[in-house]
Amino acid sequence: METENYSKIRILIIDDDPKLCRLVKDYLEPMGYEVESAQTGPSGLEKVLSEEYQAVILDIMLPGMDGFEVLRRIRQSSTVPVLMLTALGDESDRIVGLEIGADDYLPKTFSTRELLARLRAVTRRSTLTTNQTQAANEADDIVISDLRINQASRQVFLGNRALSLTPVEFDLLVCLARAADRVMSRDRLLDEISGRDYEVFDRSIDVHISSLRRKLDDDAKKPKYIKTVRSAGYMLMRKPEEV
Repeated sequence: METENYSKIRILIIDDDPKLCRLVKDYLEPMGYEVESAQTGPSGLEKVLSEEYQAVILDIMLPGMDGFEVLRRIRQSSTVPVLMLTALGDESDRIVGLEIGADDYLPKTFSTRELLARLRAVTRRSTLTTNQTQAANEADDIVISDLRINQASRQVFLGNRALSLTPVEFDLLVCLARAADRVMSRDRLLDEISGRDYEVFDRSIDVHISSLRRKLDDDAKKPKYIKTVRSAGYMLMRKPEEV
């Protein structure tokens, strides 16, 4: 068949529910994905670190090691896109996952259509990030006040202190820095960092901004760097506002 000429997108789902793993596999494989599964935290972590995947679907409640710890260990050496599976309505799980370094999240009651849309989004964002990093190899650092962003190495420094940012946080900061002193809407930021079109407003952007502010030692009420512009979006300021 003609589809055999295309390289398949390798996905790993780490979940202890065999029925869910089979459902994901049966739905995605006809669409050009190669889906593997692991049923425990340690076995899933071993697969992620020893093999190459374009995305990981990661449950929180896992035997042997919970999903948060699996994600922490993944992020020590890998930027593979990770979709967290969370309990319906459990905002705290979503926030923790995003702050640790998840790229997106899905409720355990997800529809297959939503799963596909979000997978396409995070894999597209990962590809865009790789391309942008390559294009930035000859680019100068972005310097705003005592904040320095090295696009080639994807490192950020606040004064002499190196900041540890997730891939999404880094991309957000670069987008804001390139448009310094201009307001970027949430939709625009989401589009810039993920390359996806949102049919439903996604509040995860606010969680990433909140985490980014903490790492910049920024105060939302008296911002030195990132200002919230009500009903409009966010802006990275070259100079703090005069009070």
